[in-house]
Amino acid sequence: MIGSTMKVLLQRVTTARVEVAGETVGAIDAGLLALVGVERHDDDAMVARMAERVAGYRMFSDDRGRMNRDVREHGGAVLLVSQFTLAADTRKGRRPSFSGAAAPADGERLYRALAEALRGTGLTVATGRFGADMQVTLTNDGPVTFMLEM
Repeated sequence: MIGSTMKVLLQRVTTARVEVAGETVGAIDAGLLALVGVERHDDDAMVARMAERVAGYRMFSDDRGRMNRDVREHGGAVLLVSQFTLAADTRKGRRPSFSGAAAPADGERLYRALAEALRGTGLTVATGRFGADMQVTLTNDGPVTFMLEM
């Protein structure tokens, strides 16, 4: 069903940070910037599957220059940032619809659960601040960017 899938936009980065009101609230060096959109029908089982996908997604080069290493093998970290706008339905018109987005309390709970699940895979995870006006700065390495959907 369209509008009922967790989305994570992964960007391979050499550095990334998120600021709120001029204060850095999360930062990493090499690793992944993961922008997270939580939708209405997302649940804890989906969070667990997405954490395994993010942790195991092969986006880093091996010794032969092929994308065969995941972020753990690369020795990188993850900066997890909630991004409500990823839940937008943009199929019609000139204004996005957010009717498929999770309610704020559900979105925050699942976002925090995803951060904990990623930590459970052995990754170092920094986060933004859910619901805040955030400024994200990154250096995309490659550029390499993938959209993961469940």
